Amino acid sequence: MLSYADFYRLLLPTLILSLWLTGCGNLGSRTQKSTAQYHTVRQGETLYSIAWNHGYDYRQVATWNNIGSPYRIYPGQRLAVSPTAQGPIVVDKTINKPAIAAKSINQANTSAASKPPGKTAVKPAPHIQSSINWKWPTSGSVKRRFSDADSKNGITISGRAGQSVNAAAGGDVVYSGSGLVGYGNLLIIKHNDIFLSAYGHNQSLLVKEGATVKSGQQIAVMGETARDGPLLHFEIRQEGRPVDPMRYLPKQR
Repeated sequence: MLSYADFYRLLLPTLILSLWLTGCGNLGSRTQKSTAQYHTVRQGETLYSIAWNHGYDYRQVATWNNIGSPYRIYPGQRLAVSPTAQGPIVVDKTINKPAIAAKSINQANTSAASKPPGKTAVKPAPHIQSSINWKWPTSGSVKRRFSDADSKNGITISGRAGQSVNAAAGGDVVYSGSGLVGYGNLLIIKHNDIFLSAYGHNQSLLVKEGATVKSGQQIAVMGETARDGPLLHFEIRQEGRPVDPMRYLPKQR
């Protein structure tokens, strides 16, 4: 029968090994933790849509990844979509796949498994004056308002299926497709270096990426959702962060 001294002498190496392995495991966990987030580019995405979905200005994402204008990205490319302590990462631009720029051809039939995450809760931007002469993107009543507390990044305008959706201001179409979960058929328009606007849940899109549109021009046909019926989801982003559209749109009569 083993004495207590013999028992602990035999057990000691096992305890030391267990503690060493535990320490290694903890070190591994710490090194894997990072504030950086990454996104693998999918066919049909643009730098603008990726930045929009993660709540950052497109120029920030471009800087973090050493991407210059006209902001070409590639399917399969891994992009940093949050600030990193290490600074911008170097992007492999030698990937043997077609480039995606602002005029990329979107493939709306992307499978659900390959779609990016849904809407990101984004901290709203402080209100600043805009020189843009904003117009209502469609007629109807505001069904759901902008809310900081509930992470509602825009407003919902009710209407009828098939009615006209118009550009709230002139600009360039930087995204046209259905790859952002929670937005349905979506258009994003760049008005200047500070302001972008988005139009979601459309029945059909009438303009493509790269098109230049005028203020009030029809750009889409209103669609509907199973829960809320016919509507338009409308957002304005200031340097990548949402602002209350009601502070920019003219008062309804």
